[in-house]
Order: sequence, then C-alpha cells, then structure tokens
Amino acid sequence: MGDGFSDFFYTSNDGLRLHARIYGNRQDDRPPVVCLPGLTRNAGDFHALALALSGNEKTPRQVIAFDYRGRGRSEYDRDWRNYTIATEAADISAGLTVLGVEYATFFGTSRGGLIIMALAAMRPAALKAAVLNDIGPVVEGAGLAHIRSYLENAPKPQSIEEAVRLQKATHGQAFSALSKADWERHTRALYRTENGRLTADYDPRLVKTLREIDLSLPLPAIWPQFEGLGGIPVLAIRGANSALLSAETFAEMARRHPRLEPITVEGQGHAPLLETADLPRRISAFLARAEKAAR
Repeated sequence: MGDGFSDFFYTSNDGLRLHARIYGNRQDDRPPVVCLPGLTRNAGDFHALALALSGNEKTPRQVIAFDYRGRGRSEYDRDWRNYTIATEAADISAGLTVLGVEYATFFGTSRGGLIIMALAAMRPAALKAAVLNDIGPVVEGAGLAHIRSYLENAPKPQSIEEAVRLQKATHGQAFSALSKADWERHTRALYRTENGRLTADYDPRLVKTLREIDLSLPLPAIWPQFEGLGGIPVLAIRGANSALLSAETFAEMARRHPRLEPITVEGQGHAPLLETADLPRRISAFLARAEKAAR
C-alpha cells in the first residue's frame, strides 16, 4: 500500500491473468467505485481521483481501478480480436465476482463508458450510479479517426520529459487548461519502463481493432444501451473541446435521461482529467446524492 493501493490479480474466463488496483477499504454504507479507463489507458489514470475518494476523511470510499486485458499489468491476449467491449465487460464482471462486489458506482472514461453500458445489460443490478467521462451513445467518426491516426503513428519518446513534450505538442490545443503538473501526471500513466526503455503501457495490436472500423460511414448509435442506464443517477462529463462527444449528443443525453447531471469542462478535450477542474469535489457531491437517493 505504499502508493495508496494494493494490487489485485485474477483470472479471466479464458485464462488470462488480469489486474486491478484497490484503494481503501469496503464501506458498509457506501458502495465501492469501479473505474474503467479508455482504449489504451490503464488504472493509473484514476490514481489521483482514487486517492481523493478513498482518503476522504468524512466519506471514504473503496475504489477499484481495472486494467483491461492488454493494458497496464494485465496479460496481453494472444489474439487481438479478443480486445472487444463485450469481452472486456465479461472480464470486469468476472473480477467483481471474485472480489465479492454485488453492486457499485461505475466510472467510465471513453471506452470505459461503453463497457458500463454493456454491463448495464449484463448485470443491471450491479449498477447503482454511473459517471460517463466524455462518452455517449454517438461517437463522432472524426474523433475516432484522430485517435486511430495517433496510435498508428505513435511516437517513441526516450524519456518521460520528451513524452510530456510530445503529448503537449499533439494535444495541447484541446487541453489549454492543463498545468505542467497535469501534463506530467497524465503522461506518466501512459508509459512504463521496460529494460531501461520507456514504452507505451498497452498492446500495440490494439490499433488493429480500430482498423476494422469503416470510418467512411457514420458509426452506429447505441441509444438503447444508453437508455439502459435510465434507472440510475448518471453524471456525464464532457470536455468542451471534445472531438469524440459532440455538444448535440451531450444535450440529447440530458434530454433523454431524467436523472442525468451534465458537466462541461472548459479548456479540455477528450477526455477530461478527472482530478482537475474541481471534478473531485463535484464527483463526491454526486456520489453523496446518489447514495442518499438509494437509501
């Protein structure tokens, strides 16, 4: 627990060794918070927020942040075709079963939000509330094309300092609100050191899953899956400069969901850093309201 969390390993249904971070202890009166990262990201993205939530003096909450297969400390899959939302949702479900988590509040950034919608169909009773970070039922093709292009041409920095400079050069226009410390913290979570060299902390074959998508056609909307969250409180966060979640889709989400609370984060794109812009306080307040409504 020297870094504020313990490591938890479990086995997927098809035999992969998967990993999650566990922050804090289970609380009798507050459900745990389950954090699900973006496509190539990992549990480290939630570290600062998880410390804030688990270390809150008045209302501490256990936080469980997962690494999907092929990311972070989880084992890579021999077949990249298994890097799917359905498979990853099944992996999360298996981890929750091993941990004995019957229900939780779920946080999903980007792909993590799509996995939340899949879990709502698989295990509806497991979701007590949800936070969707810059994701909705309509994904903009231009934003996904940008992600694919970046991954296909991903730079290979020699140091974390160079990695930070490259991240700012690539994404700085959309993230004008970030401080130097924000950039460094965000970038460090994307890399690991292996044999003395800095390397991206995900299976590079993940880009193949994006090449399977025909971006010349509109991406299918998944409003029915989103409406599967209609029975629980939802906090929806959008970066004002997001290219993946449009303002129009964001407004339609609020129109269709009677218990959705929208937050727009100025000076950030896809996806806002959850530990910035007063988000920890606002997230804690949302959790308190959701828990009070459930009692």
